[in-house]
Amino acid sequence: MTGAPIRSTSASPTARQVWTRSRGLLLGLLIILVAGIAIAAVRSGDQHGRLDPRSADPYGSRAVAELLKDRGVSTQVVTTLDDATEAVTPGTTLLVTDPDLLTDRQQHQLRTTMSESASRTVLLAPGAPSARALAPGVRVEKPTPVSPRSPQCSLPAALRAGDADTGGHRYTSEAAADDACYLSDGLATLLRVPDTTGGDTVLLGAPDILYNNRLDKQGNASLALQLLGSRPHLVWYLPSLGDASATDGGESSFYDLVPPGWLWATLQLALAAVLAAIWRARRLGPLVTEQLPVAVRASETTEGRARLYRRADARDRAAAALRSATRTRLAPLLGVPASRAHASDALIPAVSSHLPTTSRDLPALLFGTAPSDDAGLIRLADELDALEREVRAS
Repeated sequence: MTGAPIRSTSASPTARQVWTRSRGLLLGLLIILVAGIAIAAVRSGDQHGRLDPRSADPYGSRAVAELLKDRGVSTQVVTTLDDATEAVTPGTTLLVTDPDLLTDRQQHQLRTTMSESASRTVLLAPGAPSARALAPGVRVEKPTPVSPRSPQCSLPAALRAGDADTGGHRYTSEAAADDACYLSDGLATLLRVPDTTGGDTVLLGAPDILYNNRLDKQGNASLALQLLGSRPHLVWYLPSLGDASATDGGESSFYDLVPPGWLWATLQLALAAVLAAIWRARRLGPLVTEQLPVAVRASETTEGRARLYRRADARDRAAAALRSATRTRLAPLLGVPASRAHASDALIPAVSSHLPTTSRDLPALLFGTAPSDDAGLIRLADELDALEREVRAS
């Protein structure tokens, strides 16, 4: 008999299988993309960043900017040191939101402008390096948590504001004329340093009184308005690493721009990686030898290969393997050279002459097409086995 023709099978996945396996992942990625675009579109209108007077976010400062506007104080937002120094005059207040972001060269230039302008400069949470450069004679002590504190000083702005949410860095100064307010363990969280030219510098340990979400607490609004609204014009300086003056004329390297804490953290991570490598590489005992090669029974190999064929739905390959093995074993029994074992014009006449009474369709059995289902594959294996037994018995 002649086997029924079937479509060719392959171990490679079809387009439908690929789509079925990947559609869940693609759907998840699409949802994340759409959600990200939607969130960005909704929040892009009012977000400008922390302590930005244009931002209505909880940690923005639009509320205090609006209150200053109602009091007749104009606010100019700048992001470069050159714009900040050009805008400073005796009738302005300069607010520096992140003094620690300034390089040594920028701090020196800003200090010169502060001394010459006779204006007020408010520094938000300056650390030791920036405080030393912008307010000489001031020392920075260990920070303290932000909490409501009373003025405890004679500074009129602090007395009128009353209790306020202060904390963060604490400052000390040996100058008797300096106003130390909102003390924590005897150290000021707000320090006013007067200048001989008529201006002054205010160091505020934490910027919390300027946040939108804290402006209505305690006397925060009053203290913020009095510190920033003492002059008719406010220059709101938001330092950024994109400022051309931050390059120090090209003399600073990349490592100069990396905060010291990051370098220390990198060293700690490197040490942790070395310790982890040592821990994972340790031996718990002597190596165990194994007799190689390991003997594997032929039946196990055959069963394992059969399972792979079945999983891949590769009946064509399985049928070809069965026929090839049968032809290889029949050839020496029939006197056919091994080089001609898979040639139908040599093998089929030899089988026919050896078994003249067989009723099998030898061309279809030994060289036919693949079965259409698993049952047909089993029948093929049985018929090949029966043919080989007959040849051996004859």
